[in-house]
Amino acid sequence: MQYRIGLIHGDGIGPEIVGEAQKVLDAVCGKYGHTFEYVRLLLGGASIDANGVPLTEETVAEAKQCDAVLMGSIGGDAATSPWYKLEPSKRPEAGLLGIRKALNLFANLRPAYLYDELREACPLKNEVIGEGFDMIIVRELTGGLYFGERKTTEEDGVRKAVDTLVYSEEEIRRVARKAFEIAGKRRKKVTSVDKANVLDSSRLWRTVVEEVAEEYPDIALEHMLVDNCAMQLVRDPGQFDVILTENMFGDILSDEASMVTGSIGMLSSASLNETKFGLYEPSHGSAPDIAGKNLANPIATILSAAMMLRYSLDLDREADAVEDAVRKVLAEGYRTGDIMSEGCQRVSTTEMGTLIAERI
Repeated sequence: MQYRIGLIHGDGIGPEIVGEAQKVLDAVCGKYGHTFEYVRLLLGGASIDANGVPLTEETVAEAKQCDAVLMGSIGGDAATSPWYKLEPSKRPEAGLLGIRKALNLFANLRPAYLYDELREACPLKNEVIGEGFDMIIVRELTGGLYFGERKTTEEDGVRKAVDTLVYSEEEIRRVARKAFEIAGKRRKKVTSVDKANVLDSSRLWRTVVEEVAEEYPDIALEHMLVDNCAMQLVRDPGQFDVILTENMFGDILSDEASMVTGSIGMLSSASLNETKFGLYEPSHGSAPDIAGKNLANPIATILSAAMMLRYSLDLDREADAVEDAVRKVLAEGYRTGDIMSEGCQRVSTTEMGTLIAERI
C-alpha cells in the first residue's frame, strides 16, 4: 500500500526524534511492502524563521492532502529565544493551536503505560505501582479555555487579563463518544474528569457525558473532580482505564501521567478528527537544552508513529511490530539517559532508533 505522510520536524530535538521515527517507518515499509511518500511541512519556530508566522495556509493545505501527519516538538527556550519576543499570536505554540483548529483535531489520545522494564524509573513506590497500569487520556483539544476569547486591558492603571472558557454540548458529545468507543476496546471503563462543583462548563460537561453514556450500556462511567484525579494518579494509577476530560485539565493531567510512567520521553499521542486523519506527536516538549546533542529519547515519537499506523492507516499488524520492537529493545537493557538505570546500556538518540528499526 502507498500512503502520503506529512512530516513536521519542528524545533529543538524535533528533527532528531522525527528522523528516528522515519527510520523505523522505513523498516516497516521494507518488511511489509508499503510505500510512504513523505511531505515536509513547517510549523512553529521553523515556520517563523522561514515565513515570519508559526503556521501558513500552505502548511494547512498540504496537511489536508496527507493520510496522516507525524510531528516532532515545537517551541524553544522562552527566556532566550527571539520567538518569544513576538506577540502571543505569532509564537510557535500558536501554530500548534492553529493547525489543530484548522484540521478539526478535536480528540487528543495520550496513552500512559508502565513497561515492566522501566519500573525502576517510575517515581512511585512498588506498593503503589502494584501490577502496573495502562490508561489512555482522551482530551478535548479544540475548545475550552485555550480557544476562548481573551484580552488584556488596563483600568485606572491596573492591568487585568480575561480568558474565556466556553464549551458547546456538541463539542462535548463528540469527544465523549470517542472515549466510550476506545473504552469498548479496552477494559470498558470511562472516568470523566471535570470541576462540576465550581464551573458551569463542567456541569454541562457532566450532563452531556451522562447522556452519551446511555448509548454505551456496557461501559462503566464514573465522575471525578480534577483535583481528586490529580491525586489519584499518584495514589493508585492502576484504577484508570480511559480518562475523559476537557482541554486544560487534559493538558495538565496527561503530563502528570507521563511522569508516573518514569519519563515523558516514553509517551506518544494522537490528535484525531472525525475521519481517519490524525496528527501524531510525542507528549514532551522541544528540550532546547539538549537539542543537537544526540541525547533525546526518540521512543515517544516512534510510538506515535505506531499510533499513526493503527488509527489512521489501519495497519494494526505493523503497529504491533513497532510496539513489540520497542519492548524488545527495552528488555535487552538499552536506555537513553532519561530512563537509564543500573545495569543497563546507555545509547544515543540515533542508536536507539537503529536498534528499534533492526527489530521490526
